[in-house]
Amino acid sequence: MKFYDCQTAPSPRRARIIIAEKGLEIETVEIDLGKAEQLSEAFKRINPRCTVPVLELDDGLLLTENAAIAAYLEALVPDPPLLGTTPAEKGLIAGWNARMEFEGLWPVADALRNRSKGMVGRAITGPTNYDQIPELAERGRSRGIEFFDMLNTRLGEAEYVAGDSFSVADISAFVVTDFASWVKLGMTDAHTNTKRWYDLLIQRPSIAG
Repeated sequence: MKFYDCQTAPSPRRARIIIAEKGLEIETVEIDLGKAEQLSEAFKRINPRCTVPVLELDDGLLLTENAAIAAYLEALVPDPPLLGTTPAEKGLIAGWNARMEFEGLWPVADALRNRSKGMVGRAITGPTNYDQIPELAERGRSRGIEFFDMLNTRLGEAEYVAGDSFSVADISAFVVTDFASWVKLGMTDAHTNTKRWYDLLIQRPSIAG
């Protein structure tokens, strides 16, 4: 297998943590997003959507979404389980992971990409250029504040995001939490439940490393 990564980007970090949790060593190819290598003709042949991560399997099949990579690696190496083992766990984890993406990752991305001077004309990832919309940045910040309040409430109800066990939902939430610091969002002193959870997660080798 071959993993197309970018060490500075949040999306491939999610896949990188899963790979580490599964104890896999996979050849890595670094794609420098800062130099727009994802828009090169060479990379477009790998992923026409011009995004990372990408996992290339030994037979040449290309998985270009975090959900696809997680599903494949879970089936390949079931232990430790990150997507759940019972029908109920699988449903809860899928639902909470979707919320981490929709309510956390995408609003923070809007807040960053619609304000950053380095992303003028690149407000959305992919091969097509889109202008920034400042109002979306403000909406993203507002939604980000709501997200962290929601996350803190949830983590007062359960040890981990989706229940009693570490899962892909925690990986997504953790990456969002670090990513949000780029736009000065994230935990506040009032988010004591999130702080407890964050301190627990950074002890994991897959995250600490």
